[in-house]
Amino acid sequence: MKYFGEGLSDAHKALNKIIRKEDEIEQAKALFLNLHRELHLSEVSEGVENEVDRLLGDLKADEYAIMPTGKDETIAWVLWHIARIEDLTMGILVGGGNQLFDDGWKQRMNSPITDTGNSLSDGEIMDLSRKINVTELLHYRNEVGIRTRNIVKNLSSADMRTKVPSSGLDKILSEGGVTKQEDSVWLLDFWGKKDVAGILLMPPTRHIMLHLNDCCKWKEYIRTKKRYHGMSDGSNQELLL
Repeated sequence: MKYFGEGLSDAHKALNKIIRKEDEIEQAKALFLNLHRELHLSEVSEGVENEVDRLLGDLKADEYAIMPTGKDETIAWVLWHIARIEDLTMGILVGGGNQLFDDGWKQRMNSPITDTGNSLSDGEIMDLSRKINVTELLHYRNEVGIRTRNIVKNLSSADMRTKVPSSGLDKILSEGGVTKQEDSVWLLDFWGKKDVAGILLMPPTRHIMLHLNDCCKWKEYIRTKKRYHGMSDGSNQELLL
C-alpha cells in the first residue's frame, strides 16, 4: 500500500498461508497479534510508537471531518466504521459473546447511529463526523482492539476452522450493528460465508489496513490542497467544524 503499512501486506499473506494449519496455530496467532498491533494506537498493545500514532497524533479536530473529494469519506467515519466492524465481528462472531458498544458508549461518543455506517450518504457521513466525540471514539476503538487481542490469544486450531454462527449474524442485525438497507445488510452474507480464520483475515486486519491507507492519503490531501468536497465558490472551508 502506498500511504500506510509498508510490509503489512506481506505479513497478511504469510498469515493467510498458516492460519488454518493445526501445527502452526501458535505462530499464526503471534503473527496476527504482530500485524494487529500496527493497526491500532500503540497503547492497545503497550508497544512503541507506530504509524497509527503518527497518523492521528497531530490531527486537528476539524481534519477528522473533512471529506477530501466526492469519492471519499472522512477520517472520523473511517475510525467509526472500522471500530464498529471489529467490535461486531470479533465480539459476537468470533468470541461468541457481546459487542462492547452499548447505549453508554453511544452517548459518550455522541453518535447519531449504531451501525457500521456502510449505507450513509455524504451528508450523513458529514453529520456523523461533525457530531462524533473523537476522543471517546478513540477510547472505544482502543477497548475493541484490546478485546480482540484477548480473544485471539485463546483461540485453538479447531476454532480457526469453525464456521461463523448464524445466530451471531441474527444478533448483529437485531442489535442494530447493520441495517436492512442494501448497502449494509450484505455484510451479514459476506461474514456468514467465513470461518473464524476468514474473519481474522479481514475485519480486524486487511479491512483496517485498506482504510488506514485511505486516511493517510486524505491527511496528505487535506494539508496540501485548499479546496475540498462540498465547498462552494467564494466560501471558506464549509466542511470544517
